[in-house]
Amino acid sequence: MTPTSPLRGMAVARRVVGVAAVVAFGVWLAGPRPGGQAGVNHADGPAVLYELSFPEPEHRWMQVEVTAGGLPAEPLSMRMSTASPGRYARHEFAKNVFEVRAFDGNGNELDPVRSTMARWDVAGHDGTVRFTYKVFGDRVDGTYLGIDGTHAHLNMPASLMWGVGIERRPATVRFEPPAGRDWRVATQLYPSDDPLLFTAPNLQYLLDSPAEFGTFVERSFSVADPADPDHVPTFRVALHHEGTSDEVDRFAEDVERIVAEMVTVFGEFPVFETGRYTFIADYLPTASGDAMEHRNSTVLSSPGALRTRHTRLLGAVSHEFFHVWNVERIRPRSLEPFDFEDVNPSGELWLAEGFTNYYGALILQRAGLADLENTLARFVSAIDTVRLGPGRQFRSAVDMSRLAPFTDAASAIDRTNWGNFFISYYTWGETLGLGLDLLLRVRGATDEDEAARKVTLDDYMQLLWQRFGRAGGAVPGVVERPYTQADANAALAELTGDQVFADDFFDRYVDGHDVIDYAPLFERAGLVLRPRAPGQTWLGSPSLSFGRGGGRLTTPVGFGSPLHDAGVERDDVLVSLDGRPLSSERRLEAVLGDLSAGARVSLVYSRRGEMLTTQLTVEADPTLELVSAEQLGRRPTPPAPRPGKNPVARQPRGPR
Repeated sequence: MTPTSPLRGMAVARRVVGVAAVVAFGVWLAGPRPGGQAGVNHADGPAVLYELSFPEPEHRWMQVEVTAGGLPAEPLSMRMSTASPGRYARHEFAKNVFEVRAFDGNGNELDPVRSTMARWDVAGHDGTVRFTYKVFGDRVDGTYLGIDGTHAHLNMPASLMWGVGIERRPATVRFEPPAGRDWRVATQLYPSDDPLLFTAPNLQYLLDSPAEFGTFVERSFSVADPADPDHVPTFRVALHHEGTSDEVDRFAEDVERIVAEMVTVFGEFPVFETGRYTFIADYLPTASGDAMEHRNSTVLSSPGALRTRHTRLLGAVSHEFFHVWNVERIRPRSLEPFDFEDVNPSGELWLAEGFTNYYGALILQRAGLADLENTLARFVSAIDTVRLGPGRQFRSAVDMSRLAPFTDAASAIDRTNWGNFFISYYTWGETLGLGLDLLLRVRGATDEDEAARKVTLDDYMQLLWQRFGRAGGAVPGVVERPYTQADANAALAELTGDQVFADDFFDRYVDGHDVIDYAPLFERAGLVLRPRAPGQTWLGSPSLSFGRGGGRLTTPVGFGSPLHDAGVERDDVLVSLDGRPLSSERRLEAVLGDLSAGARVSLVYSRRGEMLTTQLTVEADPTLELVSAEQLGRRPTPPAPRPGKNPVARQPRGPR
């Protein structure tokens, strides 16, 4: 029986955020108060058996045996995935597969023919194929697999091959620990009475189910569903780290605060098919920084320790847990069903990832786990990135979303100019979530019609949940009602009762290139958006590496910046500005500090050994900051009316 938490059945108590006018602006940073579907096993033939063993974990490889029976007479095509749930780029997982063999049901060896880089065809079988291979893995993150003497960290698309035509069959997965090792399993796979034996209802669920197999520590807690006191899911924190037990306790307690706070946005938990949700965390010096959502679990990895990176690690927890609703169940049609052999391009990542980014920060603030000043600084930084990003003139937020395959864990050995062409859909979407939240609050607070709905972004997310995510589907791991962008537009119109407002938001800010005017919106929250460094000049935030000869530009120069207009570019070395040598970043700052915006000065630079001189016009630093009205000696904005009851009609829960 899982120990009952003090937070069970109740929301985490609010903490004062420090700016009276912000608190007065309804519940933007403080949040609202609380206001599934049952998985059905789907079988299409006998179960596929996976046996995973680790004869030599110190050499970073795993032995996999896949046995499928009841096969038709034609050759069985075995595939290695080239895409992974939660990632939007292509991954050549097959590069780590070696020593491939195949046998029929009587043990006779067959000849697996590699017809493509990620496909092996097995002919001449007797209706049963036992397919074996080894797979190397030495990267602990959310995408690959990492194996050593202490654990095996498995992302299933990087680990398990699968047969074409048997994707709908259930799967059984048996873990065999290395000799003499007492390893345990943490996963969202369906458990059995055997702690090393698990099942999955179909391939979609199997490949979406990461596993940690090793010597982790564990904490568990339960949080009651605010919409149904009888629904009390269990949350499991499985942590592989090098810290202390007290650090684990603190981490688990803060994860619980996030969970308890997050559910208030949607008013209810989804139904976790196994009755629990698992946080799989690897905080090890050898791990790579990453986080990846899955239907009933998430993977968190970092080379940082709990002791030194606690707050930052919680940011990943908050982001990924919001995905329980947004992405995993409120899912764009462009991502459903997930294609394990190709990239799913999606134009809705500004909402799926960007809004999640916004709420990841917001929930930490509401739960009292973040500093208000840092939260506001983060929002302003995101606004500056979009507002000042040259990529905005070329592409909309939708277009940036569709570029995810080139940016999400993708790499190129050829040089690119993405700094000028691209703005992350995470960042752009975060600013859209922030802007829409403030627009809705201001709209409701200023509407003279008392019958007008007083709504926030929380209400919008609840409506998307009710319309699209909550319905679930008869097949675990498959979303029955994915949405389109047109659906998202229609939902906003329904929520506000104003199609013109919804169309304007999508036309200008989502499909268009306009930036929301945040200043008057922040004013309503008692915050002033103003220049961060008045009187300070800039060259365009170049990336410079200083040496004896000056500062080398290490990235492409931003379009429209003073340096760009002066004709310099990446690899050029800035030697002097206004006759003063540039030997360090401090010297550059000193020169800029003595210049006024609009000053035209001489710039000496070196290009491939040739000394050149040009004229450069410095500009005022355009970056912004948020400060409270009180700090400026202004009268705080009068309190805005609190939003009324959530207008989204609750649907009765179905059977579990």
